[in-house]
Amino acid sequence: MRRNFRRFLPYNEEELVMTWCVIGGIPAYLRLFPPYRSFWENVEEQILRKGAYLYSEAEILMQYEFREAGNYMAILRSLAAGYTSLGPLCQETGLDKGLVSKYLAVLSRMHLIRDEVPVTAHAGYRRRHYRLTDPYFRFWFRFVYPRRAETETGQSGEVLASIREGFAPYCGEMFEQLALDLVRRGILFGSSYSRLGRWWQKETEIDLVGLNEVSGDALFCECKWSALNRRQARGILTALREKACEVRWQNESRNERFALAAKSIEGKEDLREDGYQVFDLEDIARLSREYLARMGGVVAVIVRVLGGG
Repeated sequence: MRRNFRRFLPYNEEELVMTWCVIGGIPAYLRLFPPYRSFWENVEEQILRKGAYLYSEAEILMQYEFREAGNYMAILRSLAAGYTSLGPLCQETGLDKGLVSKYLAVLSRMHLIRDEVPVTAHAGYRRRHYRLTDPYFRFWFRFVYPRRAETETGQSGEVLASIREGFAPYCGEMFEQLALDLVRRGILFGSSYSRLGRWWQKETEIDLVGLNEVSGDALFCECKWSALNRRQARGILTALREKACEVRWQNESRNERFALAAKSIEGKEDLREDGYQVFDLEDIARLSREYLARMGGVVAVIVRVLGGG
């Protein structure tokens, strides 16, 4: 796709990210969202309305790709609901460990899911987490598939109201994925990392950690789908510093960088003067436009969510 999202939809940066969270960057899907309708009107009309293309697209694709579509759909529904490790997936789906492992491997090869370990984990680490990566499938299995009984009887308005209540946490998860992609492409922070991903240990978690084995650079970043005031932003960064101490990786010699990405951040310049790296949607849009210009417009769809212009 050589055109960015704004050439499909006249939305602001926040609404463009929300659109990507729902249907990803597939041009055929974007064209189904009439530009004269609001974001939520398009969700209701194009995804929740029985007979709409995106209402049944996910199910049709699953039935086309898999002979045992029901089992695969049960796993994807469970993943979308937050059952992200093997044991809970087996309990939620009622399938045995061998079958679930086989299905997860197939879904991973098809790039519908990815498996995660803490970014500092050794090669043999077994306690993996699995996440749906395709935005449309993740949204559909999180919000649409579990409510099919209601949408089938024309209650799309009620389902939409429920989606709106739970949409912010969902966007928070997807915003982490977007930030990860932007860092991987060098759009945010401008550095390369040999290891990049989430880190967790017991009850402590950091949204994004980047490690460079050669330079010793260590990036620690939190991603918040929120409008943060000065106190909130500084509190998150202070807590991040404390959590970073628990990350066991070249602790005596590493070059630490602490960062925050959010919808909006009050007092960004003050935080930058204190050595923090902070980015909100305004910054990400600007940096994405610059990247688009450097690359001649041939970049990933995710970047075009915020590319502008």
